[in-house]
Amino acid sequence: MAQQHLDPTESTAGVVTGDALAVYLRAQATEFLRALRMHRETGTSGGAEESVDAARALRRSARRISGSLHTFRPLLDADWSEEMRPELAWLSGTLGLEHAYEARLERLLLALHRLSGSSPFPAQQVSAGGSAPAAQERGNLTVGAAKAGALLDRQLTLARTRAHSTALQALGSSRFHAVADKVAVLASEVPLTTAGVSTDLRPPAGAAEERLLDAIAALPLITAGHPYNAEALVHGLSPDPAPHPQDGPWHQVRLLLRLHRYAREALSGGGLGTPSADPRMLAAGRALDRHRDAAEAAGAAAQAARTPRIAPATAYALGVLHADQRHEVEAARFEFQQSWQRQTVGAP
Repeated sequence: MAQQHLDPTESTAGVVTGDALAVYLRAQATEFLRALRMHRETGTSGGAEESVDAARALRRSARRISGSLHTFRPLLDADWSEEMRPELAWLSGTLGLEHAYEARLERLLLALHRLSGSSPFPAQQVSAGGSAPAAQERGNLTVGAAKAGALLDRQLTLARTRAHSTALQALGSSRFHAVADKVAVLASEVPLTTAGVSTDLRPPAGAAEERLLDAIAALPLITAGHPYNAEALVHGLSPDPAPHPQDGPWHQVRLLLRLHRYAREALSGGGLGTPSADPRMLAAGRALDRHRDAAEAAGAAAQAARTPRIAPATAYALGVLHADQRHEVEAARFEFQQSWQRQTVGAP
């Protein structure tokens, strides 16, 4: 499939200089500080919806600042950028773990209910990449599903609790306060180089797009064009606890797509998320998010199945659950392939 450049926004038709990047970074820094203030005002209980929203907003701003520092690093003070980027990545990753464990547990428990035939949801919600086991298998699955669910609940709830404690410790640490102080300075002063003020943003933004297109070109999109990838399923059922060998390139595309979106935001001069509402990228992004979630859920099921001395029925249920989530991975790849093909075919 030939590479096709995504359509630029109208505002990128002319030269967009480093001044626009400064405006964008200041806006993201302001959002970061606003979210931090909201988090402090709502307390650190973790159960309050406002506190969860504030943590999400902190992560969102931190990702955008960090991504912009990466894409447009030639325009910015090198020492400052290299010092800020890993700190923002640390913060975003730390704050995201608790939500990730919570969402993973919910996904796995819903899948267990669906597979064992006890789900209150209609059967058509089973994904295109996999189906519920046949009726004669459901009896065996149901025997172990309850214990499998309880095991996953214990393991992922413990992980979520630890992640919550880690996030609270991080937000109270001197390391975080140092990051917050630098973001506060960024809200009023962006360390552009002397040449960066007048440098065109489009070449580095174009380079980010090229990296995305190259990574997509390297994906096995022809294989992903089929809703069932037997080779991937065989690898997915391996007892090897290492990450699935086919997942890495897809996760990398997800990261590069995010960087491309942030670059478009900086070029457009819009506020939070304005250009990312482009439906051409939203569909691809949703498919890659689904891919990431299913891959990580499959890994959690496999890890639970390696728990010592669990009952055979429990191990069986976890094995079926793992296979189901690997089918979800393949369905997400198929969804991405279909979305990207429609996008590139429709490109001028």
